[in-house]
Amino acid sequence: MILSVRLVPVVVGLAVVLAACGGDDDAGPAAASADAEADAETVTVDHMFGSTEVTGVPERIVTIDLQWTDVMLAMGVEPVGYSVDAFMPESGVPWQDLPADAEPLSLDDGPPIEQIAELQPDLILGSYSITDQAVYDQLSGIAPTIAGEDALQVTPWQDLVRTAGELLGEPGRADEIVADVDGEVAAVADALPGLTGKTFSLAQYVVGDSIYVVADEQDGSSVFFQQLGMTMYPAVRDEGEATGDTRIVVSPERSDLLQADVLAFLVNGGDESDLADIPGFDQLPGTVAVLDYPTIVGLNTPSPLSIPYSLEQLRPYLEEAAGAAG
Repeated sequence: MILSVRLVPVVVGLAVVLAACGGDDDAGPAAASADAEADAETVTVDHMFGSTEVTGVPERIVTIDLQWTDVMLAMGVEPVGYSVDAFMPESGVPWQDLPADAEPLSLDDGPPIEQIAELQPDLILGSYSITDQAVYDQLSGIAPTIAGEDALQVTPWQDLVRTAGELLGEPGRADEIVADVDGEVAAVADALPGLTGKTFSLAQYVVGDSIYVVADEQDGSSVFFQQLGMTMYPAVRDEGEATGDTRIVVSPERSDLLQADVLAFLVNGGDESDLADIPGFDQLPGTVAVLDYPTIVGLNTPSPLSIPYSLEQLRPYLEEAAGAAG
């Protein structure tokens, strides 16, 4: 996700294991209560700090990253607490409709442990916001907590939705959401066959600092472009393979990494006048989409709610690229 002023690596998909627990047939209210608890399905989610077991369907969920908030909203679940991004518009995240009584959580200094505890959650969901063992230990002391599998890649949103489906006991609903959003992307791909084989780059310029470019074909942010029939710009891919980084950081002079057929780009901390800092930016050969912060966030940390929004903002540029001579 873009946090503060930079694209940071986040996590890869989550592994889910289901375990059904059986109970005895003892008579009496106490035994019946014990049987109900024993019969409740337990979902085990593996992550970078081990694994977390969630028994029964959670009702008070805190989401401390944008992807998880969107996933829960898409599943029809309103979080009791959710993280806020100070760089979003004052009106909030454009594609979110959050309940008025949900608690906004600022992560400027890390997850606010005491504020989260006061919400009395029965499940805490995070990925790039939970990368420290001590923070995880504090959160898991409050409620079952799910972190990311590692700190390298953005999780494909489809994986998160399916994990949510298991946690909420609604795998069918999760499959429907995935099918619906993937169907929207597929419809654009079908309408714009000229995108097939075109190259893409997703990048931003942090004004006065560096250019950050997604350089991992397996990253969740790359999946969207590949679903459109596109491939990562080879120079970017090669740079990522050489450095071992999922997001490469280069000087503004490296406009050679921005010469993809479609460049989705953010000016972070400035405006389009700052593009003059990048030599040759005004002469890039492809379709250059200089997008706003929400749209880039929606592509960089995709979700079932952000992808339709960002796709709509990006579509005019995709149409231009698809119609250009290859």
